[in-house]
Parts: sequence; C-alpha cells; structure tokens
Amino acid sequence: MLTQDRHSTILNLLKKQSSVTLAELTTLLNTSESTIRRDLTALDKAGKLHKVYGGATSLDFYTSTEKDIQTKHDLQITEKNLIAKKAASLIEEHDLVYLDAGTTTELIVNYLTQYNATYVTNGISHANKLSERGFKSIIIGGQLKKSTGAVIGTVAIENLKPYNFTKGFFGTNGISTQAGFSTPDPVEACVKKTAMKHCQKAFVVADSTKFDQITPITFADLENATIITDILKDKRYLDFTNILEVL
Repeated sequence: MLTQDRHSTILNLLKKQSSVTLAELTTLLNTSESTIRRDLTALDKAGKLHKVYGGATSLDFYTSTEKDIQTKHDLQITEKNLIAKKAASLIEEHDLVYLDAGTTTELIVNYLTQYNATYVTNGISHANKLSERGFKSIIIGGQLKKSTGAVIGTVAIENLKPYNFTKGFFGTNGISTQAGFSTPDPVEACVKKTAMKHCQKAFVVADSTKFDQITPITFADLENATIITDILKDKRYLDFTNILEVL
C-alpha cells in the first residue's frame, strides 16, 4: 500500500473511533510497526493527529487546556452528584481518606456520613466544607493553584509521604486506554501520583465525558484505581480496571 493510502486509512479510522493502537494499524494495513510509527510521526508533524505512546488519537481526543473551577462546577452536575454519593458510601468507620482537589471530589463531602473517619485533602473548598460539617479533617500545605483551588508543589508532595491512606478519591481530566489517567498540569499530576501511591484502595471519580480523553501528563495507569462513573459506554475499559457505574 502506498504511503498516501496508509495515511488516508489511518485518518479515516480516527474519524470513526477517536484513537487507534499500533497493533490495530499493523493488522489493518498489513505492514510493520516501524512503518506505522513513521506514518504516525509524519501525520503528527503535519498536524493531522496526535501521536501517543502505543498509537495515535484524533485532534479532538487530546486537550492541553483546563477549564476554571467555576466552569467545571456547572458541567454534568447530575452525574457528578450520583458519582459522589456512591463514593461517599464506600467510606467506613476509622478510614483515613484522601480527597483530591476537584469538583466531583468536592461533592463527595455533601454525602459523607462517617464521622469516625479522618479526611485529608489538598482542596481548599473541600477543607472548608469538611470543617463546616464537623468532620475531622486535615489540609496539606503547599502552593495554592488558584484556577482549581488545589494545593500543589514540592511541599505538598512531602506532606503526603507520611500518610498511609485506607482509601483515596481522585479527580482526572482524561481517561484513556493508551495514557491512563491524565491531567494538564505536571505539578498537580505529581501530587496526585504521590497520594495515590499511599492509598490501600484508590478510586477515580469521573463522569463519562472524561473517557477517551488524553491530557498532557499521566499520573496513574488504569489498573491503579477503580473508576466510579455514571455510565460506561466503551466496555473495553473493563479489561483494564474495575468500574462502578451509578446509572
């Protein structure tokens, strides 16, 4: 097959399914991985797709921008509340819980009933809500990221290291089979990664719009956390991790 024909086939496939793997393309095009890699590199440089580890994504599939916290609050609010309620129901007596900054994790606080647990967070609004509702809460120190209300940076990472959380609940900007859980900010990604490593059980709370999305920095593989979502449209994800649906 000519190079131009391969490129057309790859781009047409991306229009249908948003992402492709090297394995899919080598089978479909009956050619070597090295040839496919060269094709993807050329198409990436031409601005026609995004080359990622193990394959490629359509241009709509990848985003490096992040909405401000107020905008996020108003998106998929019904789904987020259902997800948050399910997450809160998983917390047991005497748990040491980590609540990651984020709009869905903040909603978890509204549904908490376990006053004999301890809650640690890097979310300013989370800490305020926890305190107002009378829960035992701890906020880690560090640099404040105004756009998301998250405490981040090297001090935050160091503050997390002594903890052995029984459960942790994390937000994410993207979920994909190629890039796992991802977020646009490398510093915030490091905080998420550190906290997740210190959790016995980790959960990612994310509505269905976060699936098949890739943002610049991966903070965990899919197998590292159970996903709580509203509805799973692509059953392929069940091959990678446990998923709890609330609809």
